[in-house]
Amino acid sequence: MRLSLLLLLLLLSGPPPTPGMEDAAFPHMGESSQPPPRACPPRCSCPRADTVDCNGLDLQVFPDNITRAAQHLSLQNNQLQELPYNELSRLSSLRTLNLHNNLISSEGLPDEAFESLTQLRHLYVAHNKLSVAPQFLPRSLRIADLAANQVTEIFPLTFGEKPALRSVYLHNNQLSNAGLPPDAFHGSEAVVTLSLSSNRLSYLPPSLPPSLERLHLQNNFISKVPRGALSRQTHLRELYLQHNQLTDSGLDATTFRLASALTSKRASRPDLSTHPAPSWGLQLLSQDRSSTPRLPLEAPSPTPALSPASKLYHLEYLDLSHNQLASVPAALPRSLAVLHLGRNCIRWVEAARLRGARGLRYLLLQHNKLGATGLPAGALRPLRGLHTLHLYGNRLERVPLALPRRLRALVLPHNHVTALGARDLAGMPGLAELNLAYNRLVSAHVHRRAFRPLRALRSLDLAGNRLTRVPGGLPGGLHTLRLQRNQLRALEPELLAGLHELRELSLAHNHLRIGDIGPGTWHELQALQVLDLSHNELSFVPPDLPEALEELHLQGNRIGHVGSEAFLSTPRLRALFLRANRLHMTSIAPEAFLGLLHLSVVDTAGNPEQVLVQLPPTAPRQPRAGGS
Repeated sequence: MRLSLLLLLLLLSGPPPTPGMEDAAFPHMGESSQPPPRACPPRCSCPRADTVDCNGLDLQVFPDNITRAAQHLSLQNNQLQELPYNELSRLSSLRTLNLHNNLISSEGLPDEAFESLTQLRHLYVAHNKLSVAPQFLPRSLRIADLAANQVTEIFPLTFGEKPALRSVYLHNNQLSNAGLPPDAFHGSEAVVTLSLSSNRLSYLPPSLPPSLERLHLQNNFISKVPRGALSRQTHLRELYLQHNQLTDSGLDATTFRLASALTSKRASRPDLSTHPAPSWGLQLLSQDRSSTPRLPLEAPSPTPALSPASKLYHLEYLDLSHNQLASVPAALPRSLAVLHLGRNCIRWVEAARLRGARGLRYLLLQHNKLGATGLPAGALRPLRGLHTLHLYGNRLERVPLALPRRLRALVLPHNHVTALGARDLAGMPGLAELNLAYNRLVSAHVHRRAFRPLRALRSLDLAGNRLTRVPGGLPGGLHTLRLQRNQLRALEPELLAGLHELRELSLAHNHLRIGDIGPGTWHELQALQVLDLSHNELSFVPPDLPEALEELHLQGNRIGHVGSEAFLSTPRLRALFLRANRLHMTSIAPEAFLGLLHLSVVDTAGNPEQVLVQLPPTAPRQPRAGGS
């Protein structure tokens, strides 16, 4: 009976397993049910199956076990000197290769290095030691960055025949015109950004991609733009030619507008309304540029008007600063919105030179040689949409007359302006910012109605002049008034009356004493938040300061005592500067800061003794004695 049961069990259980017949899905002893880990080079990270990151590992040898499935490989910030062809050729799926900041030389980069990377889109080889560009780059490329090498030569198939190529960065190399073949971008009709700045180019290269929108050529040795060099760049929006060696002879009437497009007055003009509005962001204030005298315009023969494709109808931003121009370039495009001509040698602005650039909004002529007659009355009047005019660092003796009525910002510091007449500023009712700092203005030659027409004025800078009193007739809408570094010896309440919106007032570096500040001077400045009275001759804190005051500068005076009622009128005070006065350890009354719940900065450094500062316990933080 037992034997029959045993036979039955054997029949039901089936034949014994044989080697190689195990259930592959069944976990065996010492094995895991999880998939095997992905191969990743030592010390590198592989956050995804298609990504290998070996950034900043001081690698000297190209990793030899990178997965064939890698699409994104980062080897930047290492010490690689060469790229082995046998390793690169395995990685045919690569789309991004980042070799930025290594030691790769042209000798360490085989000619066929990239021929197997048929899907490569982004190549970054900046900050290496290449002396020539790779002879061949993949046709699939979209972005190529070879900046900051020592490249002296480009080959036809380096960037040519790349229909998807959009951006090429070659700045900070040693390229001369001889190193750029005429067909360098043949077959690459989609390039929109090309950076060739900081090289050794002597003239603007011909045969550039017609699709260009941004062209960087600054910091070269360019002295000439050959006739027709920009004839195909009808999509160009931004052109950077600053810091070159351009003179008037290097530009002519066809540089920015073809001779065939310079039609007679009788020829019809193409409609600009179909072209898109400017898309760049403007960040222009406190930049440095300028330009010069003039050449006679070529007299074009009357020919029929051509289509918009014959001109740079999309050019919006042109930087010609830091050159050797003696005149404003002729035949500027009507689409131009920003023109930098700073740091040139311009002595005179001819109205005819700017007449075509009717869309100009920002004109920068600072640091030229414009003298008393350098900007004739009405020379800029055709620029009806002009928003900002920079003229600082010239030799102008008065504010130019008949400026565009829509002007919003006039920047004129560091000139020789000595006087302001009653009508000098009358033609700019929309002016919001006026900067006349560091001129030669004296109070006797500033008319009491000089500023009255400027009802939209919000910022007025008169610092660094020779004024002995605050000018009268200031617009009631002023937010900022700067009068530092003058020779003010008195503050009269009636001159500040009506400034109900003033928020910032700087009176630093004058000769003001407590007795020179008339009673009620601060009464109408109820919006004032920042008051700078530093470096005057004050012996104590002025009384009855505005209630809205948040920041008070009193450093560099002769203050020897701060009484208990010094700040009763300023409950919103947040920062107080008392350094470099005549304060001693107990010169500040213990009750001086009572009620100043927002006070967080008290600076008393640089006094004869370390000053004890005691804030109420509700103050945001406790300044240390002698500082904050």
